[in-house]
Parts: sequence; structure tokens; C-alpha cells
Amino acid sequence: MPIEITVPRLGWSMEEGNFADWLKAPGEQVQSGDPLFSLESDKVTMEVESLDSGVLYLRADAPQSGAVVKPGQLIGYLLAVGEAPPDALALEATEVSVTPRARRVAAELGVNPAELQGSGAGGRVRERDVRAVTEKPAIEHTIPINSTRRATAARMMESHLQTAPVTLTRRVDASRLVALRNRWKLARQPAAAPSFNDIVTKLVGTALQRHPMLGAQWDGDQLQLPSEIHIGLAVDTDNGLLVPVIHNVPDLAIEDLARCSRDLIAAARERSIRAKDLLGAVFTISSLGSFGVEAFTPIINFPQAAVLGIGAIRWEAVVLASGQIVAREQMTLSLSFDHRVVDGAPAALFLATIAELIEEPPASVHMA
Repeated sequence: MPIEITVPRLGWSMEEGNFADWLKAPGEQVQSGDPLFSLESDKVTMEVESLDSGVLYLRADAPQSGAVVKPGQLIGYLLAVGEAPPDALALEATEVSVTPRARRVAAELGVNPAELQGSGAGGRVRERDVRAVTEKPAIEHTIPINSTRRATAARMMESHLQTAPVTLTRRVDASRLVALRNRWKLARQPAAAPSFNDIVTKLVGTALQRHPMLGAQWDGDQLQLPSEIHIGLAVDTDNGLLVPVIHNVPDLAIEDLARCSRDLIAAARERSIRAKDLLGAVFTISSLGSFGVEAFTPIINFPQAAVLGIGAIRWEAVVLASGQIVAREQMTLSLSFDHRVVDGAPAALFLATIAELIEEPPASVHMA
């Protein structure tokens, strides 16, 4: 009896993915456990292993590289040697099926229906498919929307619809933060020294211990408070935005946190990151400082309650309490929070705690 091959769900949030490639050829013998095809979810590309053995049979409309597929979608069969494919799949048409109306309109408009992808049953070309060709505006080129961009868009819309976002901004004196990192760079190879983002991540972990509500999540008629503090880092990649997660931030030495951060960012950009390294964050940090952006409105990574935006460090004139004007390195922090979960005052206190930790870095971020 033919064994169905279906698309698995790579993570609870996967609604669709991009089919990357078949790893076995039609007619090839497949053994249980063999890599059968690769699938790109909203986060990672994974090889999917066959659960059964048999000869691979692909239907005429089997997905090819770049096709959008959904969990549970039937994409092929495994057959016993000599077994005939299911009748419904054996009809691999050699010419396009076209409705009479579509054929007539195609002749009037000078369109070849054989070049069209039909929207009717079984891929049949309909009149609207023909007319859609002539109604398209002049476009220089198109960029396919990959699954990462699709998932990012979905999460952004979900955040927009599901949260009551408010953003607070605060200027921070980053002079001691800069001096601290310079000492790290002198003591280590510059590439091995903790980055500004690493140090701030460690400080945010400390702040979340003091203000756990900023790590809470709205769950229907209750709020879930985190038992552990895992922080996501928004990373720009060629394939779109990914948010790898540093787990148990308060428990990590700053050197270990920096090493973990470098490894996760590299894996995200090389598209080799593991699915488990993208899960579990209770808070997110997004930095645009390296692009010269001073302040922005970060979007909450739902169902989290808050996200911190880190701006560029700039030399600015600062008036001291004595009235003296001095040049100091200043940085802007932007905290977006879900007002359903946290009120303005607790959010402001959380932001004040982060500011204090940046202006007076504690021993946890100093060299041992």
C-alpha cells in the first residue's frame, strides 16, 4: 500500500515553510532514516528524514525548490517495488488543462495558456489566470518572499494586534561602559572582547531579576512569570531577521555570554542555527547603534511583554550638577512594553535600573 509523504511541522509556530530540495530522486529506493528532503521553516533549514522505506514516487505537482508548503501537505509517496502509484496521482498530464473560456480569452489576448499556472482544480487554467497576465503592472523584477520574511511579517502583525505597546526612551551616560569595554579590548584580542550589546545583555538580565514583570507573558486570564531569564538578540541576516536566544543570562560569566553571543550570531547568519537556539526568550534586545541610529521604536516580540532598543553612542555636551559643561559619551535606550502586562511606572523603574547599571557597571561585567 502506498505510504504518504507529508510536510512535518518544524516548531509549534510553523504555519508554512519553503520547500528547499528533494534529497532523493524519483524512482530511487529510500530507507527509513534516510534524508528525504530539506525544508526551510521561518527559522531554520532542516533535512527531513524518511519514516519508512520504499521507492520514491513524486506526483506531477510535487513541490520543487522555493515552493511554499504547509504542515501536513501531501507531497509524494513511497511505493513497494513494482507497486503502481495511486490512480489519482498517475495522471501526470503531458499538456495543460484549460477551460474553454480560458482558451478563448487566451487566443484573444495572445497568451499561451501552457505557460500559466492554473488556479483551478488539479492546476486547471481558468479565465482569471489568463486575464491576470495582462493586468499585471510593469515590474522590473520581483523578490520572492522567503519563509523567514513571511514569519517575521506575521509576528509583527500579531504583535500589533495582540499588544498595547508603549515606548519609553531614556538618555544614558555610557562613559563608563565605553571605558569598561576598552579595558576588555586591551586585555583580550578585540574580536574576543565582549561587545557593548553583550555587556548590556548581561545588565538587562540583572535588571529582569529585580523587575520580573518585564519578562512576564500574557496568557489568556493569567500572566506567566519566568522561572529562568532567557534573552533573545535580534540579528539581521541575508535571509531576514532572526532572534537567537541566550539562555540563563544571569548565571553566565560575561566571557561565556560573549562567546555564546558570537557563536549564535554566526550560526544565524550562516543559516546553521539550531531550532532550540531560537526558542524560550522572555525578553528581546534589538540594537541599531552600529547603523548610527540613536533612538527607535522596537516592536515587541509577542508573546513577550517588552523589548529594549539600543541606540548609537555619541559624544555630546552635558551640563553637570555643578553647572560645568563637559563632553560625555551618551546612549539612548528605547523600551517598548505591553501596557496590558506592565504599567508605565514599573516599566520606567526597569529602564532606570538598566540606566544605573550602564552608568555604574557592576562587578559581574568587569574582568576577573
